[in-house]
Amino acid sequence: MEVQLINQELLSELHEKARENERLRMNYDLRTTPEDTSQRMLNVLEPGTRVPIHRHLKTSETVICIEGCMDEVFYEEIQGDADKPAHNGEKALDESAFVEVARHRLCPREQKYGIQVPKGAWHSIEVFEPSAIFEAKDTAYGA
Repeated sequence: MEVQLINQELLSELHEKARENERLRMNYDLRTTPEDTSQRMLNVLEPGTRVPIHRHLKTSETVICIEGCMDEVFYEEIQGDADKPAHNGEKALDESAFVEVARHRLCPREQKYGIQVPKGAWHSIEVFEPSAIFEAKDTAYGA
């Protein structure tokens, strides 16, 4: 039986890879078989990582902060230029067409462990220190 431990050694390895990655983050897939159509992953994030405003139309998203400190930021679309689309359905194409409406701190030190992002909610993150989160969604990646 192969067991995957989620410990400081794994997180340190992922942080090292994230720092080397131009996106300043690194995912670690926790699914165990190709038939698993959920999304379960660790995501380590370094300060300065840029996660575009996006939403998930088919599923909510559970985010649990294991270490670090970050904000989950929520947005609403505002009236933009009719000739320039603000989004393609799930990803913001023009972030100036969105306004921040809420911000929630995720920081285990502050006993702020996680958040349930509602299906369809426009969101992003702001990372203040090296962080690790567990993310779960109902659908396969890209679905």
